[in-house]
Amino acid sequence: MKRLLSICTLLLLLSACKNDKKDNSENSTIDPRVEALEADSVKTTINENKEVQVKKTKVFPAELQAVFTAHGGLSHWKQMNNLCFEMKGKNGVEIHTVSLLDRKSKIESKDWSIGYDGKKVWLLRHDVGYKGDPVFYHNLMFYFYAMPFVIADPGTNYTALKPTELDGKMYDAYKISYNDGVGDSSKDEYKLYFDPETNKMAWLAYTVTFKDQKKSTDWHFIKYDKWQDVNGLLLPEKLSWYTVENDKPKKKEMDIKFDNIAATETLLDPSVFVKPAEGRYVD
Repeated sequence: MKRLLSICTLLLLLSACKNDKKDNSENSTIDPRVEALEADSVKTTINENKEVQVKKTKVFPAELQAVFTAHGGLSHWKQMNNLCFEMKGKNGVEIHTVSLLDRKSKIESKDWSIGYDGKKVWLLRHDVGYKGDPVFYHNLMFYFYAMPFVIADPGTNYTALKPTELDGKMYDAYKISYNDGVGDSSKDEYKLYFDPETNKMAWLAYTVTFKDQKKSTDWHFIKYDKWQDVNGLLLPEKLSWYTVENDKPKKKEMDIKFDNIAATETLLDPSVFVKPAEGRYVD
């Protein structure tokens, strides 16, 4: 714990931050603005050895490009090599550290530690131990926290939705799905709602399919309404979960606040994510 605290402290200093079956008709209708939402832009170059090199770059819908820009820019996000934050979980403060390049991760609390070494998830029990599924949880909060940038991951598909009213305000929206085999839960789906004037993300709806790997129509809602500048990126300061009624958010259920956030270009040593001798791998 102390070791990871020191790592997070170092990252903060390095960052110079001052400051992974009911069809709703209104959401299933494709907006006419979009025709070909996902494609590869092919760039061909010749290197110094006169070898032809082909590089494919993912092309995003213009509306999502604007969302990325409003949050600091996708290119700037891709320059970051690590992300570290603290939050209060069920058993107290948790420290999350993620290597953005390969998505290795580590979460530490006073009762347990969970890590992903790039191949497997491991668990280290302290006094109480972790009550839950470490494989499900190891990157869950990172994925919610790193929105909207994580929807730019490979194997992601986008469908424009009609403007939708949530909690008395109209938002533009995109539905996000994944190719088979992408991540731990490729059947998961998301709906990203953003302000048409500022292009800032405002809501996230999501389904959970981790255990049975079947499509779900049980939507959960998170409100993104408090942001902070982290090394030039606009990242959440707080997330609010809402109860759901008729597939729309109804009443605030809980808040999770994030502290001591750092996002920098520093490459973390792989040893940070290695399973401790006392830990065990989990399926």
